[in-house]
Amino acid sequence: MTPRRLFIAGATGAVGRVLLPRAEARGVAVVPHVRPKSAGALAHPARVVLELTDPTLPDAMRGCTTLVQLIGTMRARFGSGDTYESSDVGTTRLLVEAAKQAGVDHVVLLSAALTGLGIGAYLKAKARAEALVRDSGLPFTIVRPSSFSDRAGTPSLVAALGAHLPEAIRGITLEQVAATLMHVAVERAPLAATLEGSTLWPVVRAATAA
Repeated sequence: MTPRRLFIAGATGAVGRVLLPRAEARGVAVVPHVRPKSAGALAHPARVVLELTDPTLPDAMRGCTTLVQLIGTMRARFGSGDTYESSDVGTTRLLVEAAKQAGVDHVVLLSAALTGLGIGAYLKAKARAEALVRDSGLPFTIVRPSSFSDRAGTPSLVAALGAHLPEAIRGITLEQVAATLMHVAVERAPLAATLEGSTLWPVVRAATAA
């Protein structure tokens, strides 16, 4: 298989900041994407600093095998101009289109548990983002974790309960999320898959055992 080179969208977010050092520790080539207003948050020799609306985005992604889409928002950020439509759906649309032009052969999308229910604005936006990936014609893997550790690394209550909860709602740490995304991206598998609950946790275990 072609050596993997990951274009990481959302590299300065909670998951991205854990994923990047994990990739480097494994010797996996990465191209972290950073928006201009966040450029000071990440000093990485391979970083790409541009808005996703920049027409040079496909050129920036060229040479990468894998798009890892981590960008999303929370209602708490709405005051600064974020919306589910712009941050979850719009970014996915722009990234997928660029990936098609750049010759990317795998899209890994970080989504959310229970997206299939399509209840509420948040999950509806996640569902639309997933549809963009599924309908892109590109090989894909969608990862739907439940609640996970906060930015400081403190496990949520759900994560702390761990094995006492059903797999469908079992919490997951940021390290586990990052390991799973890395495993899926490097192995380029499983393809055409949506990992959630009972299909997610075997991959988590394989990723964290490596």
